[in-house]
Amino acid sequence: MRHTNPYQRDNFAHYTVKGDSGLLDWLLANVGESKTKVKATLKNMGVKVNGKFRTQFDYPLHAGDKVSVSKSKKNNTFHSKYLKLVYEDSYIVVVEKNIGILSMAAGHSSLNVKTVLDDYFRRTRQKCTAHVVHRLDRDTSGLMIYAKDIQTEQILEHDWHHIVFDRRYVAVLSGEMENDEGTIANWLKDNKAYVTYSSPIDNGGKYAVTHYHVLDRTATHSLVEFRLETGRKNQIRVHAADMGHPVCGDVKYGNGDNPIGRLCLHAYILSFYHPVSHKPMEFSTMIPHDFQKLFK
Repeated sequence: MRHTNPYQRDNFAHYTVKGDSGLLDWLLANVGESKTKVKATLKNMGVKVNGKFRTQFDYPLHAGDKVSVSKSKKNNTFHSKYLKLVYEDSYIVVVEKNIGILSMAAGHSSLNVKTVLDDYFRRTRQKCTAHVVHRLDRDTSGLMIYAKDIQTEQILEHDWHHIVFDRRYVAVLSGEMENDEGTIANWLKDNKAYVTYSSPIDNGGKYAVTHYHVLDRTATHSLVEFRLETGRKNQIRVHAADMGHPVCGDVKYGNGDNPIGRLCLHAYILSFYHPVSHKPMEFSTMIPHDFQKLFK
């Protein structure tokens, strides 16, 4: 027996909850779809609770709550050629950023992730704004976290090293790497021209540690995974150049090798403990197709 009062309006089916339940369990019992479809609808921002989009599987429902379930086969809420919305709950969003967009506003540039997210929050009537907690360069693609309130931002910023337990990038490097794996460790410091340079001894900068593992190689290029132990500015780009194999497409630290017309650096694994629930959250993306083509 379904404890609901469904009625139809706009592009959602609307229900009234009759008893306490977790959101996913309630959906499975009431919307008449397979578990795979229900989970996909929930993940892709197709469910509202009391007018607000929810993606959390165990979000608590109580008698009298209004649940709206999208009748569309795909999520039409978020549109951006620069961003993919990977995950969202009441406290954070995880996005996959494309190249060509800044993490936050800088100077006169208006194209940035924060602005795109803030516009999305306004359109979906969420009373929040995107708070930057870490950055990717304009021409680096990949996974990022944004907080939805200042308290969550401060939790992430103040304890970032302990909250984030796995952060990996994949890059195409110029030339054939000699070693299959290893570690680069030195001090990084910016000069007056905003160029980061390294030193094997303490130069007043910040100590930086990067671990690398070669995934594939040819006579001209190497596909390399980097795992950050520290998160310094331009860390991977400088450390790759230190090895004599700069990131392809890197105009600042590279050697002019640019086989696919972009900076070949992508943040493809991001794992962290949720700043509020403390549950482990693990996200990964595919290695960019253009990277893979070089090694076929």
